[in-house]
Amino acid sequence: MEAAIGYQPGRRRGAASPGIAAVLDVLEMLDRHGPATLAQLARETGIAKSTLHRVCSMMFDRGWVARDPRSGYLELGPRVAWLAQAAPVSPLTTAFQEVGRRLVARHNETTCLTVLDGRETVFIAKEETTHPVRLVTTIGSRLPAFAAASGRVMLADRSEEDVAALYAGCELVTPTGRRLDGLDELLRILSAARRRGYAENLDETALGLHCLAAPVGMPGRVLAAVTLCVPTGRMSAARKREMLPDLLRAAQDLAPRPGNGDQPSPANTPPPGNGKLAPPAFTQPNQSSKLAITTIGASTQPEDGADSTPTERWLNESRQQ
Repeated sequence: MEAAIGYQPGRRRGAASPGIAAVLDVLEMLDRHGPATLAQLARETGIAKSTLHRVCSMMFDRGWVARDPRSGYLELGPRVAWLAQAAPVSPLTTAFQEVGRRLVARHNETTCLTVLDGRETVFIAKEETTHPVRLVTTIGSRLPAFAAASGRVMLADRSEEDVAALYAGCELVTPTGRRLDGLDELLRILSAARRRGYAENLDETALGLHCLAAPVGMPGRVLAAVTLCVPTGRMSAARKREMLPDLLRAAQDLAPRPGNGDQPSPANTPPPGNGKLAPPAFTQPNQSSKLAITTIGASTQPEDGADSTPTERWLNESRQQ
């Protein structure tokens, strides 16, 4: 497992309560990287195995972690999902429910709302398509922002200097293995997104997936992004032209109005150019945010016109890999 972005487990041993720090380290590691063995958790957090065993046993009893009976790996438990569902809904996600449903009703493609957190884009709301072949992700999932359409359109709101500082020393390799030609290519991508008013990616966060994203907020004050996630078999140049005006209108409808007290908290929009983030190598998506295309109750054969690259399908949507 790679070190978490912007998070250095096992380096905050000065905390007042080592036990609480250990619990939080376990939750954060499983959230960012998915199922792991006790040895992997010990290696990545720096916590002794004996301590981790006691901590994880308590968390297991309380439902905060679970153990896969087949692999023996530890993963987030049912209490985490319950807490996420019980959390208060922000005005932005509340407004998105209507806007997202409208987009899905018109185009019948999965629509997501994301925010930027450091070098990652985080899913905070979504509306599902009725198609059996569709995007599979969960609220709270993360992707490297430079590779995702949503991340690109939010990064495009920052200056080139801020982006350069944010990605200094990083290897820009997408979750599907495409290596960008360094910072220069990323800046060109962001410049194009800034000029067009939207961003896109194709086969960069999941094979067989084409995403279009529009920024929520005025230039210089982008809060989030709205994304349409379309399997390549259902995308064409004509359909893209049809979708874009509705996507841009949806993002505009979500943008806070001047004097609107419902503007999302600045906590959702980290300050640009955070030079304190350690430069990681983006080579794999974290397990808790893996994106895929799934087929439910349908043939596994590609749709007519689908890209020749095999489409990743995950048949068990409810389980995080």
